[in-house]
Amino acid sequence: MKAVIVDDEKDSRQILANYLGKYCPDVDVCGFGESVATGLAAIREHQPDIVFLDIEMPYGNGFDLLDKVGHPEFETVFVTAFDHYAIQALNLSAAYYLLKPIDIDELIKAVAKIKHERTTENYRQHTQVLLDNLKTTAPQKIMLPTLEGFEIVPISTILYCEAVDNFTRFHLEGNAPLLICRTLKYFEDVLKEHGFLRIHRSHLIHPHHVIRYSKGKGGYVTMKDNRELEVSPNKKQELLDVFQR
Repeated sequence: MKAVIVDDEKDSRQILANYLGKYCPDVDVCGFGESVATGLAAIREHQPDIVFLDIEMPYGNGFDLLDKVGHPEFETVFVTAFDHYAIQALNLSAAYYLLKPIDIDELIKAVAKIKHERTTENYRQHTQVLLDNLKTTAPQKIMLPTLEGFEIVPISTILYCEAVDNFTRFHLEGNAPLLICRTLKYFEDVLKEHGFLRIHRSHLIHPHHVIRYSKGKGGYVTMKDNRELEVSPNKKQELLDVFQR
């Protein structure tokens, strides 16, 4: 797989290239960029399969570069120091990212996932979902990894999420439930900024889809699909506060 590395720091570009050469023999680094302009030029010249892209750069960022590409014909691995907004957007899109300083095991894992993804029908959709989300004031879609591949789901259609061992079952408005290969805690972190609330160890809900609350030690909520869900006593006040704002 041909790769281009775009990062404004020379040392960072060289370290990543060295790691790829030593630990990822399937990857051939064929070009570099240090800005949006030079990164775009390298992508157009080399037509890579993978772009390792720093998010924060002078005179623009990695998202600006992808926007200029249009419809990317490559997979993107974002390389970034921790930025909460960026990580939130990347997680919603199931995009690949590495935090600086780069962990070699995480790099190997990302390359392996991309190599596998290239054989699926959803290949390259991660980046497109991310770009679509970033064009709005708040991300509107989430890409969910299933046992068969990925599902792209509008966030507004998620009624609630249910813990099933180390999986999460998404209950959706107008569609059959989806069993997703990640824990409920993962989705609690990803979706909390979009209004979702953990009401019980087994359930994460969006209050917008609650049609009734019934009193009790913790109480119960009835969701739009008429499913009744228990509220933990220690979550009761947090839930009631949402409806009293």
